[in-house]
Amino acid sequence: MDERYQHKELEAKWQARWEKTDAWHVSEDKGKPKYYCLEMFPYPSGHCHMGHVRNYSIGDVLARFKSMRGYNVLHPMGWDAFGLPAENAAIKNAVPPAEWTMDNIDNMRRQLKSMGISYDWSREVATCLPDYYRWTQWIFLQLYHKGLAYKKLGYVNWCPDCATVLANEQVVDGACERCGALVGKKALDQWYFKTTDYAQELLDSLDQLPGWPDKVKTMQENWIGRSEGAQLVFKVAGTGDPLPVYTTRPDTIYGVTYMVLAAEHPLVEKVIAGTSYEEDVREFVRKVQKLSDVDRTSTEMEKEGIFTGAYAVNPATGEDVPLWVGNYVLLEYGTGAVMGVPAHDERDFVFANKYHLPVKLVIQPEGEDLRLEDMAGAYVGEGFMANSAQFDGLPNEEGKKQIVAWLEGRGLAAAQINYRLRDWLISRQRYWGAPIPIVYCPECGPQPVPEDQLPVMLPLDVEFKPTGESPLNFYPSFYEATCPKCGGKARRETDTMDTFVCSSWYFLRYTDPGNESEAFSREKTDYWMDVDQYIGGVEHAILHLMYARFFVKALRDMGFVGVDEPFRNLLTQGMVLKDGGKMSKSKGNVVSPEEIIDKYGADTARLFILFAAPPERDLEWSEQGVEGSYRFLGRLWRIVYLSLLECPALKGAAPPPPSAQLPPAERDMLRILHGTIKKVTDDVENRFNFNTAVSAVMELVNALYQYKDKGGMDPSVARECLESLIRLTAPFAPHIAEELWAELGYTQSIHMEAWPAFREEALAREEIEVAFQINGKVRGRLTVPVTMEQDELQSTILAMDRAKEAIGGRQVVKVVSVPGKLVNIVVK
Repeated sequence: MDERYQHKELEAKWQARWEKTDAWHVSEDKGKPKYYCLEMFPYPSGHCHMGHVRNYSIGDVLARFKSMRGYNVLHPMGWDAFGLPAENAAIKNAVPPAEWTMDNIDNMRRQLKSMGISYDWSREVATCLPDYYRWTQWIFLQLYHKGLAYKKLGYVNWCPDCATVLANEQVVDGACERCGALVGKKALDQWYFKTTDYAQELLDSLDQLPGWPDKVKTMQENWIGRSEGAQLVFKVAGTGDPLPVYTTRPDTIYGVTYMVLAAEHPLVEKVIAGTSYEEDVREFVRKVQKLSDVDRTSTEMEKEGIFTGAYAVNPATGEDVPLWVGNYVLLEYGTGAVMGVPAHDERDFVFANKYHLPVKLVIQPEGEDLRLEDMAGAYVGEGFMANSAQFDGLPNEEGKKQIVAWLEGRGLAAAQINYRLRDWLISRQRYWGAPIPIVYCPECGPQPVPEDQLPVMLPLDVEFKPTGESPLNFYPSFYEATCPKCGGKARRETDTMDTFVCSSWYFLRYTDPGNESEAFSREKTDYWMDVDQYIGGVEHAILHLMYARFFVKALRDMGFVGVDEPFRNLLTQGMVLKDGGKMSKSKGNVVSPEEIIDKYGADTARLFILFAAPPERDLEWSEQGVEGSYRFLGRLWRIVYLSLLECPALKGAAPPPPSAQLPPAERDMLRILHGTIKKVTDDVENRFNFNTAVSAVMELVNALYQYKDKGGMDPSVARECLESLIRLTAPFAPHIAEELWAELGYTQSIHMEAWPAFREEALAREEIEVAFQINGKVRGRLTVPVTMEQDELQSTILAMDRAKEAIGGRQVVKVVSVPGKLVNIVVK
């Protein structure tokens, strides 16, 4: 055994051996409990960053730990490989997206292997490959046949120069982030998944996820946004066109003084046509449509509107109220129309003041008499109805019920539960995505592609034209199709699917990745699902997690899976920061994992990132911390080297006898060892406190040095301590653990060994240290037998010279003992 820790040779050796022996390959084993450990798969950008190292190191500790605890562990990896960056790279570098993506995958796979992560690479998937997206298309068809996939006209962000749809995130200050052109709204036929059918279950089953962070569940709850209210039917004055609105405050209907429509509302054009308001309103609508939905719903954006010249009839009062168009109303939310109640809604109050609209007070707080002239803002609290005809004097909560019932009897209202959650728009006018398996026949209409014709292959020899349109629009060999119903000519759908579709079921494919006849077998998902531990960034708390939950519930209802939820437990790890900020190329503060691994080794990188902070908190990068972790691994290496040098008999030593039969130094060493085993086990298994677990292992190494330096190591105690130390280290620093285990003479991988168990008898103490206090201030400590009675302990302390000096001539009033910890002498 070399005296020095040589990380490069050691890590290369064990990585090669793991690969040669397919060390992490796993299959179903009903004789063991299963454990499915999964980190969110990455987009193959080409290079791993420190956030990846942290995410995957956390998952690897759990996977290795659970394996040593006797679980059959599934720990797979793959690639979320479709997406816009590949198209941008193709345009910029004239490299086909498929080539760019696969090259990046090859590089990142190599980087992940250099970290020593225990992935079963036989289960690797890439969402951009036909053997994966064939089944993405198959799932689309199942949803389509169940009425959960449909097409409708929808308004989207449209860049006229790029001739494509943009996500809200791609619109910056009203302009396209790619070309800078002003972005508008455009009505396009789009494909949607009917997530709203599962809105209530998605909300209710959050209660079945105690292993999820409360903040994530709250974010999902708010995104779903359940509210109880009513749909009230106003009518356009003069035409009688119904104008339904959804409100949670039907009790304020007598306070409505105006109505506001979304710019895209179909009634806008109808009410302004041929009027003097026509051009001004259209100009306003064009202006609003340049805004993203995020901007329009932002609380910080100034609310603006324009009068249409038309009026709506209040169903409760019969009064005409002016009909406006506003920049803060979205067609997709509610009904695309809202009623303005400025006295009892702060946004409406500001809007009404800005445009000099009337304000009507219809709720009075209990015991007060509000006056409009005294109001600096809206009153939004509870109270009693006023200026509300026959409902005056009612508590407003009761007023809600009675008003809805009254209007319902006239066909002008209906109680309704509403959700903020919208159906999922999955259409993308992009090339690099999974093709939607639909063809359009002029005779038969939209037709699903037969399952035996899947996958609808994405052509790879594409050319990106300056128009910015998807190349699929220029490939007759792709879009020319045959109608599966009548055999006539048809045109294939050229939209591709949102990449979130691909990532909403990948965890199911991992359970059965080589299956060529099914997306996954029910037998295998029944064995492996649900995912026991899911790990990833909190930025995915809403969309990805919500969509994956929707997929599992829909597939369950179709009989393809047997679980209600995909992820039993969720850990959202913090970011890796440097100089107080997120690492980024623009800031020049990026730390390359490859450079760290080359200089210090993968075990050092892993150990630092696990030791520096609890996993759920942000971590500040520290070069000194990395060096400290490297020095610790050197100390770990040397304690084994020196122990074997000074006590070679430890290799063949028998297990030690019970601690009570050992000398004091050996008893103390075993007590520290078994206390460490207990703490590390609890920290990893129950709390994910990897930082304190690593700290405990470091303290154990210090104790072993002290034990060795006393001379005359007991071979049996030394062997148990070193073996347990290496096993405790294995999940955190797997390469050095493998090498040290082999140095002890073992041929089986340390990662196939059992996790050490602590012995209660080894934790027992014969003596304890007790502090004594005078009036609550510590004045000394003494070591006493564990069996000493409290009366004897108090007498012993009172007889001590130091205690007598501290008491002086004062009277002892009482003595208070905390058994095993302290004795407090109260004097006056």
